[in-house]
Amino acid sequence: MSDVRIDKWLWAARFFKTRAMAQKAVAGGKVHVNGHRVKPSHGLKQGDEVRVTKGPVQFDIVVQSLSEKRGPAKVAEGLYEETEASIEARRKQAEIRKMERLARPIPERRPDKKERRQLRKMTGKT
Repeated sequence: MSDVRIDKWLWAARFFKTRAMAQKAVAGGKVHVNGHRVKPSHGLKQGDEVRVTKGPVQFDIVVQSLSEKRGPAKVAEGLYEETEASIEARRKQAEIRKMERLARPIPERRPDKKERRQLRKMTGKT
């Protein structure tokens, strides 16, 4: 196999649950191959550097092998190797998100009707 569609590979490597989600992410500019934005039909080769952005998390990976079929998670892990810088950046982001969560006060109870109206008024949501 010389090359595989990027959307199929991302699905097979278990970055996305469905191939349609992988296609949407690639078309939306969330996936870059060798520093360039690509289309879902772009051919991926062994050794390519891929950057995948999922929400606040960013993965920088190097393609180790190609597959068009989705298999077990252990097999999917062998399809790529994540860079050390990417692993460290994700670890730092997770720590920051954890600290932000701890800093947010937890309410003792749910807001009642009057408090919900005040919250909507304050945030501008209707």
